Amino acid sequence: MTYARWTHITATTALAALALTGCGGSEEAIGDPDAPKGSLAAVCPATVVIQTDWYATPERSPAYNLIGPDGEIDVDKGAYVGEIGDTGVTAEIRLGGPFIGGQPVTAQLYTDDTIDLGVVATDIAIRDYEKFPTRGVFTMMQKSPFMVMFDPTKFPEVKTWDDLKATGAPVLHAQGVSWVDYLVHEGLVDEKQLDGSFDGSPSRFVADDGALFQQGYVSNEPYRWEHDVAEWAKPTAHLMLDDAGYQVYQQAYAVRADDEETLSPCLKELVPLLQQSEIDYLKDPTPVNDTLIEIADAIKDGPPITPGGNENSVKVQVETGLVANGPDGAYGSFDVARVDSVIEKMTAVLKDGGKDVPEITGDDLVTNDYIDPEIKR
Repeated sequence: MTYARWTHITATTALAALALTGCGGSEEAIGDPDAPKGSLAAVCPATVVIQTDWYATPERSPAYNLIGPDGEIDVDKGAYVGEIGDTGVTAEIRLGGPFIGGQPVTAQLYTDDTIDLGVVATDIAIRDYEKFPTRGVFTMMQKSPFMVMFDPTKFPEVKTWDDLKATGAPVLHAQGVSWVDYLVHEGLVDEKQLDGSFDGSPSRFVADDGALFQQGYVSNEPYRWEHDVAEWAKPTAHLMLDDAGYQVYQQAYAVRADDEETLSPCLKELVPLLQQSEIDYLKDPTPVNDTLIEIADAIKDGPPITPGGNENSVKVQVETGLVANGPDGAYGSFDVARVDSVIEKMTAVLKDGGKDVPEITGDDLVTNDYIDPEIKR
Protein backbone atom coordinates (compact mmCIF):
# COMPACT_ATOMS: atom_id res chain seq x y z
CA MET A 1 0.00 0.00 0.00
CA THR A 2 1.19 3.52 -0.72
CA TYR A 3 1.95 5.88 2.15
CA ALA A 4 -0.62 8.22 0.65
CA ARG A 5 -3.34 5.67 1.31
CA TRP A 6 -2.48 5.59 5.02
CA THR A 7 -5.62 8.21 5.43
CA HIS A 8 -11.81 20.50 13.99
CA ILE A 9 -15.23 20.18 13.41
CA THR A 10 -14.54 23.33 15.34
CA ALA A 11 -17.36 21.88 17.26
CA THR A 12 -18.81 25.17 18.37
CA THR A 13 -19.05 26.43 14.78
CA ALA A 14 -20.63 23.36 13.23
CA LEU A 15 -22.82 22.40 16.11
CA ALA A 16 -24.22 25.90 16.34
CA ALA A 17 -24.94 25.79 12.62
CA LEU A 18 -26.78 22.48 12.73
CA ALA A 19 -29.64 21.08 14.72
CA LEU A 20 -28.01 18.24 16.56
CA THR A 21 -29.82 15.02 16.30
CA GLY A 22 -27.47 12.31 14.79
CA CYS A 23 -25.46 5.74 14.21
CA GLY A 24 -24.38 2.64 15.63
CA GLY A 25 -23.23 -0.93 15.33
CA SER A 26 -25.69 -3.72 15.62
CA GLU A 27 -24.49 -4.74 19.08
CA GLU A 28 -25.31 -1.37 20.63
CA ALA A 29 -28.71 0.24 21.04
CA ILE A 30 -29.01 3.31 18.83
CA GLY A 31 -29.80 6.42 20.78
CA ASP A 32 -30.15 7.23 24.46
CA PRO A 33 -33.86 7.23 25.41
CA ASP A 34 -33.07 9.62 28.25
CA ALA A 35 -31.33 12.13 25.97
CA PRO A 36 -33.21 15.32 25.09
CA LYS A 37 -35.28 15.05 21.95
CA GLY A 38 -33.48 16.68 19.05
CA SER A 39 -30.01 15.88 20.38
CA LEU A 40 -27.30 13.80 18.71
CA ALA A 41 -27.30 11.41 21.66
CA ALA A 42 -31.01 10.69 21.12
CA VAL A 43 -30.41 8.99 17.77
CA CYS A 44 -26.78 7.83 17.91
CA PRO A 45 -24.97 5.34 20.13
CA ALA A 46 -22.69 6.56 22.88
CA THR A 47 -19.74 5.94 20.54
CA VAL A 48 -19.83 6.36 16.76
CA VAL A 49 -17.07 4.27 15.15
CA ILE A 50 -15.56 5.33 11.82
CA GLN A 51 -13.10 2.98 10.10
CA THR A 52 -10.66 4.81 7.82
CA ASP A 53 -8.63 3.21 5.06
CA TRP A 54 -5.12 4.01 6.29
CA TYR A 55 -3.14 6.18 8.71
CA ALA A 56 -4.23 9.65 9.85
CA THR A 57 -3.56 12.19 7.08
CA PRO A 58 -5.17 15.40 5.76
CA GLU A 59 -7.00 13.29 3.17
CA ARG A 60 -9.02 11.80 6.03
CA SER A 61 -9.73 15.06 7.84
CA PRO A 62 -13.55 15.11 8.22
CA ALA A 63 -13.54 12.25 10.71
CA TYR A 64 -10.68 13.65 12.80
CA ASN A 65 -12.14 17.14 12.76
CA LEU A 66 -15.38 15.85 14.26
CA ILE A 67 -13.33 15.52 17.44
CA GLY A 68 -10.90 18.39 16.95
CA PRO A 69 -7.50 18.68 18.63
CA ASP A 70 -8.56 17.59 22.13
CA GLY A 71 -9.11 13.87 21.59
CA GLU A 72 -7.06 10.98 22.95
CA ILE A 73 -4.79 8.64 21.01
CA ASP A 74 -5.30 4.93 21.65
CA VAL A 75 -1.98 3.47 20.49
CA ASP A 76 -2.91 -0.17 21.02
CA LYS A 77 -6.17 0.10 19.10
CA GLY A 78 -4.82 2.51 16.52
CA ALA A 79 -7.59 5.02 17.12
CA TYR A 80 -8.29 8.67 17.88
CA VAL A 81 -11.14 9.12 20.34
CA GLY A 82 -13.07 12.12 21.63
CA GLU A 83 -16.42 13.81 22.04
CA ILE A 84 -18.21 15.42 19.11
CA GLY A 85 -18.54 18.93 20.48
CA ASP A 86 -20.54 18.84 23.69
CA THR A 87 -23.13 16.40 22.39
CA GLY A 88 -22.37 13.55 24.76
CA VAL A 89 -21.56 11.36 21.76
CA THR A 90 -18.01 10.04 21.35
CA ALA A 91 -16.37 9.48 17.97
CA GLU A 92 -13.78 6.73 17.59
CA ILE A 93 -11.70 7.10 14.42
CA ARG A 94 -9.84 3.89 13.62
CA LEU A 95 -6.79 3.59 11.42
CA GLY A 96 -6.84 1.09 8.57
CA GLY A 97 -4.11 -0.82 6.78
CA PRO A 98 -1.96 -2.72 9.29
CA PHE A 99 -4.51 -2.16 12.06
CA ILE A 100 -7.08 -4.30 10.26
CA GLY A 101 -4.63 -6.83 8.87
CA GLY A 102 -4.43 -5.09 5.51
CA GLN A 103 -7.93 -6.16 4.52
CA PRO A 104 -10.31 -3.84 2.64
CA VAL A 105 -12.61 -1.66 4.71
CA THR A 106 -15.58 -3.40 3.07
CA ALA A 107 -14.52 -6.69 4.63
CA GLN A 108 -13.74 -5.04 7.97
CA LEU A 109 -17.26 -3.61 8.13
CA TYR A 110 -18.61 -7.14 7.99
CA THR A 111 -15.95 -8.53 10.33
CA ASP A 112 -16.61 -6.01 13.08
CA ASP A 113 -20.21 -4.87 13.41
CA THR A 114 -19.34 -2.23 16.01
CA ILE A 115 -18.15 -0.08 13.09
CA ASP A 116 -20.78 2.39 11.91
CA LEU A 117 -19.14 3.92 8.84
CA GLY A 118 -16.10 3.01 6.77
CA VAL A 119 -14.11 4.82 4.10
CA VAL A 120 -14.85 2.86 0.90
CA ALA A 121 -13.77 3.92 -2.60
CA THR A 122 -16.23 3.39 -5.45
CA ASP A 123 -14.16 0.76 -7.25
CA ILE A 124 -13.74 -1.27 -4.07
CA ALA A 125 -17.47 -0.99 -3.35
CA ILE A 126 -18.23 -2.38 -6.83
CA ARG A 127 -15.64 -5.15 -6.61
CA ASP A 128 -16.81 -6.31 -3.19
CA TYR A 129 -20.54 -5.67 -3.49
CA GLU A 130 -21.59 -9.31 -3.85
CA LYS A 131 -19.91 -10.35 -0.56
CA PHE A 132 -19.77 -7.07 1.34
CA PRO A 133 -22.44 -4.67 0.05
CA THR A 134 -22.05 -1.06 1.18
CA ARG A 135 -23.74 2.23 0.40
CA GLY A 136 -21.94 5.57 0.37
CA VAL A 137 -23.58 8.40 2.31
CA PHE A 138 -20.94 11.19 2.10
CA THR A 139 -17.85 11.86 0.04
CA MET A 140 -15.00 14.02 1.22
CA MET A 141 -13.53 14.37 -2.29
CA GLN A 142 -15.09 15.02 -5.67
CA LYS A 143 -12.01 13.80 -7.56
CA SER A 144 -9.70 10.90 -6.88
CA PRO A 145 -6.28 11.99 -5.56
CA PHE A 146 -4.59 9.00 -7.20
CA MET A 147 -1.92 9.75 -9.78
CA VAL A 148 1.28 8.31 -11.21
CA MET A 149 4.37 10.47 -10.75
CA PHE A 150 7.58 10.54 -12.75
CA ASP A 151 10.70 12.56 -13.45
CA PRO A 152 9.84 15.09 -16.20
CA THR A 153 13.47 15.23 -17.30
CA LYS A 154 13.36 11.48 -18.04
CA PHE A 155 10.05 11.63 -19.88
CA PRO A 156 9.68 15.13 -21.36
CA GLU A 157 7.37 13.71 -24.04
CA VAL A 158 4.77 12.53 -21.52
CA LYS A 159 2.04 15.15 -21.27
CA THR A 160 -1.10 12.99 -21.23
CA TRP A 161 -2.06 9.37 -20.58
CA ASP A 162 -1.83 8.67 -24.31
CA ASP A 163 1.94 9.24 -24.07
CA LEU A 164 2.70 6.79 -21.27
CA LYS A 165 2.41 3.43 -22.98
CA ALA A 166 4.95 4.27 -25.68
CA THR A 167 7.66 4.82 -23.05
CA GLY A 168 7.61 1.14 -22.06
CA ALA A 169 8.63 2.22 -18.55
CA PRO A 170 7.45 0.34 -15.45
CA VAL A 171 4.27 1.44 -13.69
CA LEU A 172 4.99 0.82 -10.01
CA HIS A 173 1.89 0.16 -7.91
CA ALA A 174 0.72 -1.55 -4.77
CA GLN A 175 -0.89 -4.97 -4.92
CA GLY A 176 -4.66 -5.04 -5.08
CA VAL A 177 -5.38 -1.67 -6.71
CA SER A 178 -8.05 -1.90 -9.40
CA TRP A 179 -7.04 1.10 -11.45
CA VAL A 180 -4.05 -0.65 -13.06
CA ASP A 181 -6.41 -3.21 -14.58
CA TYR A 182 -8.52 -0.32 -15.85
CA LEU A 183 -5.48 1.31 -17.49
CA VAL A 184 -4.63 -1.95 -19.26
CA HIS A 185 -8.26 -2.44 -20.31
CA GLU A 186 -8.35 1.08 -21.77
CA GLY A 187 -5.10 0.51 -23.68
CA LEU A 188 -3.25 3.23 -21.77
CA VAL A 189 -0.69 0.85 -20.27
CA ASP A 190 0.77 -2.43 -21.50
CA GLU A 191 0.32 -5.26 -19.02
CA LYS A 192 4.06 -5.92 -19.25
CA GLN A 193 4.69 -2.49 -17.73
CA LEU A 194 2.89 -3.31 -14.48
CA ASP A 195 5.07 -3.77 -11.39
CA GLY A 196 3.12 -4.50 -8.22
CA SER A 197 6.05 -4.21 -5.80
CA PHE A 198 5.44 -0.68 -4.53
CA ASP A 199 5.85 -0.59 -0.74
CA GLY A 200 5.13 3.08 -0.14
CA SER A 201 8.75 4.10 0.31
CA PRO A 202 10.78 6.32 -2.04
CA SER A 203 13.56 3.73 -2.37
CA ARG A 204 12.65 2.32 -5.78
CA PHE A 205 11.94 5.72 -7.31
CA VAL A 206 15.31 6.98 -6.10
CA ALA A 207 17.17 3.82 -7.13
CA ASP A 208 15.75 4.03 -10.67
CA ASP A 209 16.47 7.77 -10.80
CA GLY A 210 12.82 8.54 -11.53
CA ALA A 211 12.77 6.45 -14.73
CA LEU A 212 9.39 4.91 -13.93
CA PHE A 213 5.79 5.82 -13.16
CA GLN A 214 4.84 5.39 -9.51
CA GLN A 215 1.46 5.54 -7.83
CA GLY A 216 0.60 8.04 -5.12
CA TYR A 217 -1.75 10.78 -4.00
CA VAL A 218 -1.25 14.14 -5.71
CA SER A 219 -1.82 15.73 -2.29
CA ASN A 220 1.03 13.78 -0.70
CA GLU A 221 3.98 12.28 -2.59
CA PRO A 222 4.99 15.11 -4.97
CA TYR A 223 5.60 17.47 -2.05
CA ARG A 224 7.28 14.84 0.11
CA TRP A 225 9.56 13.62 -2.63
CA GLU A 226 10.67 17.18 -3.38
CA HIS A 227 10.97 18.48 0.19
CA ASP A 228 11.37 15.53 2.56
CA VAL A 229 13.23 12.86 0.58
CA ALA A 230 16.83 14.04 0.68
CA GLU A 231 17.94 11.48 -1.91
CA TRP A 232 15.53 13.00 -4.47
CA ALA A 233 14.73 16.60 -3.47
CA LYS A 234 13.51 17.88 -6.83
CA PRO A 235 10.19 18.37 -8.60
CA THR A 236 8.23 15.56 -10.22
CA ALA A 237 5.48 15.49 -12.83
CA HIS A 238 2.31 13.40 -12.70
CA LEU A 239 -0.78 12.15 -14.50
CA MET A 240 -4.09 12.08 -12.61
CA LEU A 241 -6.21 8.92 -12.67
CA ASP A 242 -9.29 11.12 -12.90
CA ASP A 243 -8.01 12.41 -16.25
CA ALA A 244 -7.82 8.82 -17.51
CA GLY A 245 -11.56 8.49 -16.94
CA TYR A 246 -11.15 6.65 -13.64
CA GLN A 247 -13.54 8.91 -11.78
CA VAL A 248 -14.10 7.03 -8.54
CA TYR A 249 -15.00 8.63 -5.23
CA GLN A 250 -11.87 7.67 -3.30
CA GLN A 251 -12.76 9.02 0.15
CA ALA A 252 -16.41 8.05 0.47
CA TYR A 253 -18.00 7.20 3.81
CA ALA A 254 -20.24 4.14 3.60
CA VAL A 255 -22.43 1.93 5.76
CA ARG A 256 -23.32 -1.75 5.50
CA ALA A 257 -26.19 -1.82 3.03
CA ASP A 258 -28.48 -3.89 5.25
CA ASP A 259 -27.93 -1.56 8.22
CA GLU A 260 -28.82 1.69 6.48
CA GLU A 261 -32.48 1.69 7.48
CA THR A 262 -31.61 1.20 11.15
CA LEU A 263 -28.87 3.84 11.01
CA SER A 264 -30.97 6.31 9.05
CA PRO A 265 -32.02 8.57 11.98
CA CYS A 266 -28.40 8.97 12.98
CA LEU A 267 -27.13 9.45 9.44
CA LYS A 268 -29.58 12.30 8.90
CA GLU A 269 -27.71 14.25 11.58
CA LEU A 270 -24.22 12.81 11.44
CA VAL A 271 -23.68 13.29 7.70
CA PRO A 272 -24.29 17.07 7.88
CA LEU A 273 -21.75 17.19 10.71
CA LEU A 274 -19.22 15.48 8.43
CA GLN A 275 -20.04 17.98 5.68
CA GLN A 276 -19.49 20.92 8.02
CA SER A 277 -16.46 19.28 9.59
CA GLU A 278 -14.53 19.28 6.33
CA ILE A 279 -15.56 22.82 5.46
CA ASP A 280 -14.38 24.06 8.87
CA TYR A 281 -11.14 22.12 8.46
CA LEU A 282 -10.39 23.71 5.11
CA LYS A 283 -10.88 27.15 6.66
CA ASP A 284 -8.57 26.45 9.60
CA PRO A 285 -6.64 23.19 9.17
CA THR A 286 -3.78 23.88 11.60
CA PRO A 287 -5.29 22.48 14.84
CA VAL A 288 -6.13 19.12 13.32
CA ASN A 289 -2.98 19.07 11.18
CA ASP A 290 -0.99 19.41 14.39
CA THR A 291 -3.04 16.56 15.85
CA LEU A 292 -2.23 14.37 12.83
CA ILE A 293 1.45 14.87 13.63
CA GLU A 294 0.84 13.88 17.25
CA ILE A 295 -0.95 10.73 16.09
CA ALA A 296 1.92 9.87 13.74
CA ASP A 297 4.43 10.42 16.56
CA ALA A 298 2.46 8.15 18.89
CA ILE A 299 1.58 5.41 16.41
CA LYS A 300 4.83 4.47 14.70
CA ASP A 301 5.60 2.92 11.31
CA GLY A 302 3.19 5.14 9.41
CA PRO A 303 3.95 7.73 6.74
CA PRO A 304 6.18 10.70 7.54
CA ILE A 305 3.87 13.55 8.56
CA THR A 306 5.28 17.09 8.62
CA PRO A 307 3.75 20.56 9.12
CA GLY A 308 4.83 21.60 5.62
CA GLY A 309 3.43 18.45 4.05
CA ASN A 310 0.09 18.83 5.83
CA GLU A 311 -0.21 22.48 4.84
CA ASN A 312 0.63 21.68 1.23
CA SER A 313 -1.84 18.80 1.16
CA VAL A 314 -4.73 21.12 1.99
CA LYS A 315 -3.54 23.63 -0.61
CA VAL A 316 -3.31 20.97 -3.32
CA GLN A 317 -6.68 19.47 -2.42
CA VAL A 318 -8.33 22.84 -2.94
CA GLU A 319 -6.34 23.95 -6.01
CA THR A 320 -6.84 20.69 -7.91
CA GLY A 321 -10.54 20.45 -7.09
CA LEU A 322 -10.22 17.29 -5.03
CA VAL A 323 -12.34 18.99 -2.38
CA ALA A 324 -15.27 20.88 -3.85
CA ASN A 325 -19.02 21.07 -3.80
CA GLY A 326 -20.87 18.30 -5.58
CA PRO A 327 -22.65 18.83 -8.90
CA ASP A 328 -25.84 19.78 -7.03
CA GLY A 329 -23.96 22.51 -5.14
CA ALA A 330 -23.83 20.74 -1.78
CA TYR A 331 -20.59 19.69 -0.16
CA GLY A 332 -20.14 15.92 0.08
CA SER A 333 -22.77 14.82 -2.44
CA PHE A 334 -22.43 12.17 -5.15
CA ASP A 335 -23.17 12.34 -8.87
CA VAL A 336 -25.17 9.13 -9.24
CA ALA A 337 -24.86 9.15 -13.05
CA ARG A 338 -21.09 9.28 -12.65
CA VAL A 339 -21.25 6.25 -10.34
CA ASP A 340 -23.31 4.44 -12.99
CA SER A 341 -20.50 5.17 -15.46
CA VAL A 342 -17.86 3.83 -13.08
CA ILE A 343 -19.94 0.68 -12.54
CA GLU A 344 -20.09 0.13 -16.31
CA LYS A 345 -16.33 0.56 -16.68
CA MET A 346 -15.41 -1.52 -13.64
CA THR A 347 -17.79 -4.31 -14.66
CA ALA A 348 -15.98 -4.62 -17.98
CA VAL A 349 -12.59 -4.66 -16.22
CA LEU A 350 -13.66 -7.24 -13.65
CA LYS A 351 -15.22 -9.49 -16.28
CA ASP A 352 -11.96 -9.31 -18.23
CA GLY A 353 -10.36 -10.77 -15.12
CA GLY A 354 -12.88 -13.60 -14.99
CA LYS A 355 -14.89 -12.20 -12.08
CA ASP A 356 -18.66 -12.23 -11.81
CA VAL A 357 -20.21 -8.85 -11.05
CA PRO A 358 -23.74 -8.45 -9.69
CA GLU A 359 -26.10 -6.14 -11.55
CA ILE A 360 -26.06 -2.94 -9.55
CA THR A 361 -26.73 0.73 -10.19
CA GLY A 362 -25.38 3.97 -8.80
CA ASP A 363 -28.41 4.18 -6.54
CA ASP A 364 -27.41 0.85 -5.00
CA LEU A 365 -23.92 2.14 -4.22
CA VAL A 366 -24.52 5.72 -3.06
CA THR A 367 -27.22 8.06 -1.80
CA ASN A 368 -27.57 11.79 -1.20
CA ASP A 369 -30.52 11.31 1.15
CA TYR A 370 -28.53 12.40 4.21
CA ILE A 371 -26.72 15.35 2.62
CA ASP A 372 -27.82 18.81 3.79
CA PRO A 373 -28.11 20.76 0.50
CA GLU A 374 -27.54 24.06 2.33
CA ILE A 375 -24.02 23.11 3.46
CA LYS A 376 -21.61 24.39 0.82
CA ARG A 377 -18.04 25.61 0.56
